[in-house]
Amino acid sequence: MTIENIQQDIVAEFSMYEDWMDKYSYLIELGNDLQDMDSKQKNDQHLIKGCQSRVWLVPEFKDGKIYFEGESDAVIVKGLVALLLRVVSGRTPEEIMKSDLHFVDDIGLKQHLSPTRSNGLVAMIKQIKLYAVAYNRISS
Repeated sequence: MTIENIQQDIVAEFSMYEDWMDKYSYLIELGNDLQDMDSKQKNDQHLIKGCQSRVWLVPEFKDGKIYFEGESDAVIVKGLVALLLRVVSGRTPEEIMKSDLHFVDDIGLKQHLSPTRSNGLVAMIKQIKLYAVAYNRISS
C-alpha cells in the first residue's frame, strides 16, 4: 500500500463521522491504540520542538526504510502521532521526502485544531521530513 493509499483510507475513515466531537473521539481512540514508548526514548533528543504538548519521535533506519515510534503526553496529539506514523513508518526516505501529507487538510484537521496544536502538527511533519533527508543521504 502506498502513502497515497493510506491517506485515502484515513480520509474515508474520518468521512464516516459528521460531527467533530466524534472525529476527536476517533482520534483519541487511535492514540490509545498506539504502543507506549520505552521511557528511555522519551528524552530531549527525540522531543519535537514547537509542540505545546510533549511529543517524541524516534526513527530507526533498517533495510532502507525508516520506522518510527512516537508518543505524546496529550491524548489528541497522541492520535495525531498515530495517524502520521501510520502514513510514514516503514517507508523509504525518498517516499517520505516526496510525499504530500494532504490527509491533514482533507479531513479538516488543521482548521479544527487549536493554533498551538496545528503548529505542533507542522513541527512533527517537518521533523519526519528532516529524518527522511538525513537517512536519504546516508543510504545514497
